[in-house]
Amino acid sequence: MVIAGGGPTGLMLAGELALAGVDVVIVERRTSQALDGSRAGGLHSRSLEVLDQRGIVDRFLAEGRAMQIAGFVGIPLDISDFPTRHNYGLALWQSHIERLLAGWVDELGVPVVREREVTGFAQDDSGVDVEVSDGRPLRAQYLVGCDGGRSAVRKSAGIDFVGWDATVGWLIAEVAMEQEPQVGMRREGGGIGPVDPQRDDGPYRVVLQERLADQPGEPSLQDVRDALTAAYGTDYGVHSPTWISRFSDATRQAASYRQGRVLLAGDAAHVHPPQGGQGLNTGVQDAVNLGWKLAQVVHGTSPDSLLDTYHSERHPVAARVLQNTMAQVALSTPDDRHDALRATMAELLAMDEPRRRIAGMLSALDLHYDLGDGHPLLGRRMPDLDLDTADGPVRVFSLLHDARPMLLNLGDPGRAEVWSDRVRVVDATYDGAWELPVLGAVDAPTAVLVRPDGHVAWTGDPADPALSEALDTWVGTRPAVPPGRMTR
Repeated sequence: MVIAGGGPTGLMLAGELALAGVDVVIVERRTSQALDGSRAGGLHSRSLEVLDQRGIVDRFLAEGRAMQIAGFVGIPLDISDFPTRHNYGLALWQSHIERLLAGWVDELGVPVVREREVTGFAQDDSGVDVEVSDGRPLRAQYLVGCDGGRSAVRKSAGIDFVGWDATVGWLIAEVAMEQEPQVGMRREGGGIGPVDPQRDDGPYRVVLQERLADQPGEPSLQDVRDALTAAYGTDYGVHSPTWISRFSDATRQAASYRQGRVLLAGDAAHVHPPQGGQGLNTGVQDAVNLGWKLAQVVHGTSPDSLLDTYHSERHPVAARVLQNTMAQVALSTPDDRHDALRATMAELLAMDEPRRRIAGMLSALDLHYDLGDGHPLLGRRMPDLDLDTADGPVRVFSLLHDARPMLLNLGDPGRAEVWSDRVRVVDATYDGAWELPVLGAVDAPTAVLVRPDGHVAWTGDPADPALSEALDTWVGTRPAVPPGRMTR
């Protein structure tokens, strides 16, 4: 397996594949994991849950700062009452997120080929010949483009990148200042803040709108001076930039996340403005949805058609992100009418139901894959329950550390029989309430089939023939060995 791009999405996908025993290599253009600067600045609740499912969340919590999410158009949204262990966001720059993910991937033994890029490919019925910038070809069963918004993999695949051109642009920079600046958010978005939240004396992170939506060329320190002067009447003696870049509200999504043996994830599949801090998080969650499916197809336990569910599940998720970021950009227009509209939104989001709905969307805790009719849990994230088992107490998420499917039997023990080489069967009891963010309380199921990504694929009685159908769909075709059981 070849992954083009070693950012957060590519690293997360590599870790998922390595856990499943798939040989994978990352091709990355940078000489090291270090970033010149960090556009993304945090992890939402569902991303923290995903990292918790893999047993590595503590690494991120140790370096970040827990806080309630910045919200919708800068309107704070408190999720401290949501039923999750991680009812907060985590402020942590992308450079640190990547470093921690890279450390995990290195522990799993994934090689990273640096100072090279995937430039093209040719695929046939059995694999993909991957073209690399140094001229040495790679042969793989599948290629995944995690190579950003200008993805060479997407372009080589001829996949349309459908959407809208930029209407507004921003400068972003990390700089020093001779004078103490006016710290805080501006009504049109952006503003000035310390790079290190523990310090108030700089260096500073500056994000400011530019006059034109799509400026040509690379931005300069003079551009930063001009933008500061236009916004604040002074440039605060800005100097010594660590990095300067630009972004816009260009909004596009790949028409298909898959072309044969080539797939897209992260910014290669969707780009949008950063309002709500959803981009990096959406990419990481793309990877967790895709990794186990690729692994089962590569191992021959599931048919190739399983990969089609990656597009059908993740494309609508990103489409919703594109929609809400466009709405936030529109609401950020700096004039009196939009100020009035933002004030109305602030009133609405102070009410419980609108707050829960929008916060559930931004945090991805309300994520629901359409797996058909049935129990409210079907297609949603499995809650991290504190279970009682014959071996003692255990958390649900700790049972997902190895990224294997799990059948959780909460009824009479010993009734669930599945092929134990593929599915962990856990007989347990749980006496508390079952609660989901946004939805609230739901009836307790007798048994739950949990996919490796932590989403519920089936609920019911273990003796129900529908369980066998769900296993065939999500775990793979029945092996020619007698069924067995495995407990924790």
